[in-house]
Amino acid sequence: MRDVNHDFSKRFVILDRDGVLNEDSDAYIKSVEEWIPIEGSLAAVARLNRAGVKVAVATNQSGLARGLFTQRDLDAMHKRLRRLLAEEGGWLDALEYCPHGPDDACDCRKPRAGLLRRIGALLRRNPTDAIVIGDSLRDLQAAETVNAQPVLVRTGKGRRTEAEGNLPPDARVYDTLADAVDAILREAM
Repeated sequence: MRDVNHDFSKRFVILDRDGVLNEDSDAYIKSVEEWIPIEGSLAAVARLNRAGVKVAVATNQSGLARGLFTQRDLDAMHKRLRRLLAEEGGWLDALEYCPHGPDDACDCRKPRAGLLRRIGALLRRNPTDAIVIGDSLRDLQAAETVNAQPVLVRTGKGRRTEAEGNLPPDARVYDTLADAVDAILREAM
């Protein structure tokens, strides 16, 4: 992606959740019933897994701080994600979320890079080796903060994000997660 000669065995993928793996809503995804995978997204993760690429999720979940859903609801959504991913033959190597609201002074809410750094530590990888895939500018800004490769997908809020402009100069843009994974795997060959 960013550096074609980079040792791909060290690369890993960090995905945003809502709008990349599952359908998004301006009213938030608040329950397991509302957590609906985007067609082809889970199969794309499984393809990365089979290719030996570590995959993690970094997601802002301010709905917790706002009282829109409970920790139990969030745990149920993530359990569903893992179960449906397993049905596709895939898995997540890490899943980290920020439970804070936009006015909280945390270091983990994207566009800050706390989640990406935490995932890097968990996977024993340098965050600069990450390919960060999201549908919002804050996902790409978090990638830029740690000098990771930013990738925008047009699902979720991605088309709106692209239309608003201000993308990092080295951001790559794909229609779907499956398209981004195709490109990642082609470059790994």
